[in-house]
Amino acid sequence: MTFNRTTPLILLTSAILFAGCTTTPTRPAADADQESLVAYARSLCDEAPLIDGHNDLAWGFRSRANGHIEQLVLTDDLTAIEKPTHTDIPRLHKGGMGAQFWSVWIPINEYGGKTGDTRIVLEQIDTVHRMAAMYPDHFEMAYTADDIERIHKQGKIACLIGMEGGHSIENSIPVLRMTYAAGARYMTLTHGKSLRWAGSATDEHVADGLSPFGKEVVREMNRMGMLVDLSHVSPAAMHDALDVTRSPVIFSHSSAFSVCRHPRNVPDDVLKRVKENDGVVMVTFLAFYISEDLRTYPEREQAERERLDALYASAVPDESARQAKVSEGMAAWADANPRQWATVEQVADHIDYIRDLIGVDHIGMGGDYDGMPPGPVGLEDVSDYPNLLAELIRRGYTDEELKKIMGGNLLRVMREVERRAIDLQAMYPPSSATIEELDGPLAISEMQ
Repeated sequence: MTFNRTTPLILLTSAILFAGCTTTPTRPAADADQESLVAYARSLCDEAPLIDGHNDLAWGFRSRANGHIEQLVLTDDLTAIEKPTHTDIPRLHKGGMGAQFWSVWIPINEYGGKTGDTRIVLEQIDTVHRMAAMYPDHFEMAYTADDIERIHKQGKIACLIGMEGGHSIENSIPVLRMTYAAGARYMTLTHGKSLRWAGSATDEHVADGLSPFGKEVVREMNRMGMLVDLSHVSPAAMHDALDVTRSPVIFSHSSAFSVCRHPRNVPDDVLKRVKENDGVVMVTFLAFYISEDLRTYPEREQAERERLDALYASAVPDESARQAKVSEGMAAWADANPRQWATVEQVADHIDYIRDLIGVDHIGMGGDYDGMPPGPVGLEDVSDYPNLLAELIRRGYTDEELKKIMGGNLLRVMREVERRAIDLQAMYPPSSATIEELDGPLAISEMQ
């Protein structure tokens, strides 16, 4: 069949007409062939929405087309363009996608972010709205758990907005409220750099938790009904947020630290608190967060280079000859120690670990497509989610457990966040707090 913008509705109509003479596919045995397992996994995606917590395609419209979204035609095969994407509409449907949180990520290169971040994030929010409107046969904006289920039943993909990094609000709770009004339904408290009010997992302020203003941001997110996303934040900030929040939290794209010791992953003590909080960790597919062997490969490679440098430092006085010997040794080391890319099986290992530690009710999926290097083997792009489900079937996960991981757990969290927001709005007015009132004036050291 030629794929076009009306294909999902044609398929949906055909399915309805054919429903009377079809039955639910029989679940294959765990040792069935890959084709049978994948076909069954895709049938599960028809029954329940597969929800991904994080996709960075929206930034692709900016980086590739300067915001001219019509120049990146999502109904085309975008593997064939000069800078291929992980995502397009044919591959989303092939992957069984029911709902996608589109990240409105913006860069942060310095402590605290910079003036103008809010403008860029609002432009990114606008990009997602325009993208959904451009492909109405495939996409529809969603704001609630009920919206997701309704849109999925129509055979379309629910589009939600996740804001990645608190620098997006430029230290302003009123701006936070306006991003919610514009459609954002989660905010990741930090990104790659710490803010004045929240520590990031990946910079020199990693020991920082949440300041009084940061805690007020979490409380206001609870009151509005915005999901608190703890991916990217420091362990101290994770704990502070869990201390303050009155609603379940999410990790939109993080995996298990005990399986791969990358600081972007979730430590065991935090995982246990996520269970107490009734939240969800949406396992990411980013290769260096999945494979411990891959994560440590650069360190081992550098250690070997330093060993060879020291070995030949005095033995080979001539600089060019010495470098030739080091290069020869490094080539031999690389042959003996080939870099192994992450795999779909290793992603499943993270899911197994989290299930064994805190239970299947607290797991989701957050691929991070179009915001990462090539995906793991077997999860190269958004068409490959059924490969992960097939691997979980091999490991004995039931259909009920699979549907929870696919999106049922996130729907539960969203509904609870929505319910508690109604209660909190009846109890508290919108916050008028400023960062200067709660955290004091900006220190000279924070300006450097």
